[in-house]
Amino acid sequence: MSNILIIKHGSLGDISQASGAIQDISENHKNDQIYLLTTQPFIDLFKKNPFIHNVILDKRLPRFNLIYLYFLMREIKKYNFSKVFDLQNSTRTNFYKNILFPKAGKEIWSSSTTTLPEGKNKSEFDKNSVLERFDYQLKESGLSTLNTLRPDFNWAATDISEIRNFYKISKYILLFPFCSPHLTIKKWPYYNNLIELISNKYGEEYKVITAPGQNEISEAKNINALALLDNGRALDISQLTALIKDSSFVVANDTGPAHIAAHVGAKGLTLFGKHTTAYKVSIERENFKPIEVTDLKNLSAERVFERLLNSLK
Repeated sequence: MSNILIIKHGSLGDISQASGAIQDISENHKNDQIYLLTTQPFIDLFKKNPFIHNVILDKRLPRFNLIYLYFLMREIKKYNFSKVFDLQNSTRTNFYKNILFPKAGKEIWSSSTTTLPEGKNKSEFDKNSVLERFDYQLKESGLSTLNTLRPDFNWAATDISEIRNFYKISKYILLFPFCSPHLTIKKWPYYNNLIELISNKYGEEYKVITAPGQNEISEAKNINALALLDNGRALDISQLTALIKDSSFVVANDTGPAHIAAHVGAKGLTLFGKHTTAYKVSIERENFKPIEVTDLKNLSAERVFERLLNSLK
């Protein structure tokens, strides 16, 4: 039995996308112990993952913090990992490789760099979709990949019946009108117009709700929908996953909750402007579809509502 390390720091959308790759790594190493190196926001979540045996914390302190770096490398080395699967593929994790396995190829350290197709540089390779890149990386590392292109994030969900009973919600349409403050280009401005169309059509048949993050609670007051919280705090990732999974329909900006929706089989739409494409971020699934426009300000609430209406028929 060997110890195998997977590296996946975040973010939320990336975590859901990596679920299939993590499952494939585990199922190709059934007689081995699977460890995962991640950051604080995802420690408790990954402890629930059935394909991981143990989780190691990386605080991701600055690399010039030599004391922290020394102790992290010592922690990793003590497990005597026989193989590392770098699913983060960042400059930081490449830095870790240069310390831990400086001369290793893909047989020891699997990353997008060590498995790079001949004649391609990394910037060219990164034009492929996220899931295609994972799939290629794992296949080049000798793995059979049955799940990488079809991530299943349902393992992350937890029971939220107490919260649903408190808010008296049964059938509901879930909206995610938020985004990171530095990525406002992703924000569609017409959620309140959409809510009005939904209410006029369906009345009380569906409740329209949001699930703001901790830093979005104040902003949620500007949205004419019920904001779900757990005793005044934002839902954690497992609660959020369950809420998304059981929704009738989701409409979201291109953010972490949209990726969760895609990979738990939820019905819904994600709205893309010019910041990226649905193909690049591997978000289109059987039930979850994108609307792509050049400028989100030109995407009308009526157009989004029409797509929602057709899905709920």
